[in-house]
Amino acid sequence: MTTALRVEGVSLRFGGHAVLQDVSFDVQSGTICGLVGPNGAGKTSLFNCITGSYVPHQGKVNFDVPHTGTWDLLRLPPHQLAAIGVARTFQHPTLDPVASALENALCGGHTHLRGNALSLALGLPSVRNDEALLRQQGEAIMDELGLARWAHVRAGDMPYGLQKKVELARALLSRPRLLLLDEPAGGLPHSEVDELSALLRKLRKQFDLTMVLVEHHMGLISQLTDKVVVLVEGRVVLQGSAAEVQKHPVVVEAYLGAAA
Repeated sequence: MTTALRVEGVSLRFGGHAVLQDVSFDVQSGTICGLVGPNGAGKTSLFNCITGSYVPHQGKVNFDVPHTGTWDLLRLPPHQLAAIGVARTFQHPTLDPVASALENALCGGHTHLRGNALSLALGLPSVRNDEALLRQQGEAIMDELGLARWAHVRAGDMPYGLQKKVELARALLSRPRLLLLDEPAGGLPHSEVDELSALLRKLRKQFDLTMVLVEHHMGLISQLTDKVVVLVEGRVVLQGSAAEVQKHPVVVEAYLGAAA
């Protein structure tokens, strides 16, 4: 099994505050890695570094792309990440509330449309064909995620949990190899977590994905992940399987309190 993602010595400071301190870990191709830790541990900040929203003070994030080599994601502008197969969702959905669910999802595939600004403006046949194909793919993914009947509903009128699924559809339409999920179970009732776990496992296989997810729901982490990385105060304090990690005093204290 090859390494898809290698985070090496990533450090990030805001003023005098160290948000991330020498963070390093690997994610193997085709696996699901959970990133856990208490609030303020730096999990989302690390995602923001990987995807170019933040610029760390030091470190590398190497992403292996079959047939094209290894890329240091920290040296690429954010708009190029989709082209090499990196996509993410957010802790709180970032959708256009007045556009339909399908229209929001289709935004993920625009990176792969052929042509330049002129051909897009003129609506040339090749562009129209690509847009029709993208729409078919979008409708298929919406159906896969159980969103077909919501496709033409304004995103802002949808329940929070379904908005998160629309974000997932948008990410999948960008054709990722690496999918970063920020609290995918956030806002879901416990009764739907098992369904989400099964869905993500299915998508991992169907789209040949490597996944990293930030998540507080330890039930989902236990069901889904091949490896767990624990961050506390911006440092990696533990790596291992979900079963190993959940027994560690650092994790018990972080999630259940010192009394536990």
